[in-house]
Amino acid sequence: MAEVAREIAGVVVLFRDSQRLVKGEPRDLLAEHSMVGCALAVEEALRAKGYTATIVPLRGEVEELAHWYPPTEWAVFNLVDGGEGRLFEEARVAWALEAMGYCFTGARGDTLALTTHKGRTKALLAQHGIPTPPWRIFQHEDELQDDADLGLGYPVIVKPVAEDGSVGVEYPAVAHSLAEVRRRVAYIRETYRQAALVEAFIAGREFNVALWGEPPQLLPLAEIDFSAFADPCQRIVSYAAKWEEGSFEYQHTPAVFCSSLDDELRSAISSIAVAVWEIIGCQGYARVDMRVSPEGMPYVIEVNCNPDIAPDAGFFRAAAQAGMSYADMVEHIVDIALQERHLYGRASDRCRRSKYITHHPAGRRLYRRGGPVRPGALVSVPERG
Repeated sequence: MAEVAREIAGVVVLFRDSQRLVKGEPRDLLAEHSMVGCALAVEEALRAKGYTATIVPLRGEVEELAHWYPPTEWAVFNLVDGGEGRLFEEARVAWALEAMGYCFTGARGDTLALTTHKGRTKALLAQHGIPTPPWRIFQHEDELQDDADLGLGYPVIVKPVAEDGSVGVEYPAVAHSLAEVRRRVAYIRETYRQAALVEAFIAGREFNVALWGEPPQLLPLAEIDFSAFADPCQRIVSYAAKWEEGSFEYQHTPAVFCSSLDDELRSAISSIAVAVWEIIGCQGYARVDMRVSPEGMPYVIEVNCNPDIAPDAGFFRAAAQAGMSYADMVEHIVDIALQERHLYGRASDRCRRSKYITHHPAGRRLYRRGGPVRPGALVSVPERG
C-alpha cells in the first residue's frame, strides 16, 4: 500500500446498480450490468493490496454515501458509468462527489460532461488543430433534404451524440446514401431521445491508446484486428463487438499489440493522444481511440474518460502488456487520486482546480508542474459562492 493511502480509512468501490432503462434498446442493459463484475474485481484487487475496501451499489442518490462513509475518512473508486440510460448521469455523480469533498478516482464532472457530448469534444479538438473526422449534428431527419444538407461525402457513420460504450452503434450505422442517413437519424431520435452525430467514416486501421497519471504516461498501443471482416464498412467496434460475448463480432475483433508498427506512425499517434489528454483536461486514466486513413493520417474518433477497466477490457490488457497485474493497475489508479489529494490538500481545493484551473491556460501550466495550487492565484477566474 502506498504511504499516502495510510491517511484514509478505506476505499468505497462505487457503481450504479441499474435495474431498468429509461431509453434505448433492452440489450443496452448488458453494458450497465457489466459494472457489477468490474466492481467485484476492483474490490478484490484493493483487498489484495492491503486496503480496506467495500463495494457500494448505487441505487438512490449519491449524496447518501456521506452518511455511511464520510469524505474525511474514505476515498471513492468511482465506477459509475451511466445510470439506467440517463444522459450525463456519470458527470452528475462526479460533480456530487466533488461537492461533498471526496477524493475519488478518474475524471471530474466537467471533463465527463464534455466528453460525453461527442460534438463538443470534437469541436474543442478541432479548435486546437487535432485531426478528427468532419462531422455534423442533426436533431431530426427532416433537416436532411438533400446531400447538400449533409455536407459530407459517403460513407458516413451515424452515432448517438451522447452515449458511450458503442451504445447505438451497429452495421446500419455506416450509411452510404441520404436515405440511409435519414433512417439512422430517426432511429437515434426515437430510440435514444437525442441528436445524431454524423461523421465521415474513416475506412482504416483502429488504435486504442491508454493513458494515466499526471503528466500522462502511455501504456502499450493496441490495434483492433478486423481481418475477419472483408467489407471495410463492417470494420467497426459495434455494440455486439463490445458486449455480446456469443456474437461473431465479439469473437473476431481482438485487440493486438503493435510491436512492429512504423515508428513515424507510432510517434504521431502517441503525440496526438497526449495532446488530447491536455486539451480535454483528462484526470486519472483515459483512452483515446483513433482511426488511420489510407493516406496514413490518424484521426481521433473517441475520447473515453474513465474507460472500462474490467479484467477483460482493453485498458487492463494494455496495463498487463506493460507487465502489471490487475491488482497493480487498480492500486496505481487509486494512488494517482491519493497523490493529487496529498499534493493539493483539502478535497475542496481539488474541486476548485477541476472546475477552473484545468480549463484555464495559466492554471493548466500550474497543474502540469505538479505544485500546490493556491485558490487565490487565478484572480481572473471568480469563485462561485
